[in-house]
Amino acid sequence: MSRRLDGKVAIVTGAARGIGEGIADLFASEGAKVVITDILEAQGEEVASRLQARGDRAIFQKLDVSDERSWQAVVGATVSNFGKLTTIVNNAARFSATGLTDTTVDDWNKVIAVNLTGTYLGMKTAMPELLRSGNGSVVNICSLYGLIATTGYTAYHASKGGVRMLSKAAALEYAKKGVRINSVYPGDTETPAMDNLTEEENAKVLSLVPMGVAGKPLDMAYGALYLASDEASYVTGAELVIDGGWSLP
Repeated sequence: MSRRLDGKVAIVTGAARGIGEGIADLFASEGAKVVITDILEAQGEEVASRLQARGDRAIFQKLDVSDERSWQAVVGATVSNFGKLTTIVNNAARFSATGLTDTTVDDWNKVIAVNLTGTYLGMKTAMPELLRSGNGSVVNICSLYGLIATTGYTAYHASKGGVRMLSKAAALEYAKKGVRINSVYPGDTETPAMDNLTEEENAKVLSLVPMGVAGKPLDMAYGALYLASDEASYVTGAELVIDGGWSLP
């Protein structure tokens, strides 16, 4: 393997399972020192242990992305363990499948807190170290639902649309300061969140995907890998859509 992330130190949020786990695994295999973060402690520790067992540098840190002090503790632990921080992947997300009038204020606040505020806090807290590295990179995992509208996902659409514009605004702000900020837009992906779909619901989703199949966490991870690597040194503010063509029609 080419070790495309040698010398990088990355925090990956929501890395105990799904897309986040795929990103953490690939980043570690490509040479990065990885801090796996999640609220799921047992699963996060298991991922870290698996990567350590194969010889990779990885640790687990519990993180509530909606809490600024929790972020400060994780950034501090990262620098303490690995000496620096060059890369952050904001992947942690909360899903909600309710329409406008069915969404309670509590549900709305929880989705916004994780998806949008969590991404903001991650960038804000990590930025001093990313600037210090001289070659920082942020990859925000957005969603196809940050690009297109559907019915029944009001808070989720709002949160991911917010992540989209937050990423662009931050990319512009830091373009001349040595930190690149890009976003990935996954479509239908085989993750634990999709296990709750019935066979009929899953078929309906796949009918919207021109390629006719769901993506895998590794498909999304390779997109994040490119954006985090020095191969993308001239890329900032980009939107990498990985959706099997769903957004084309």
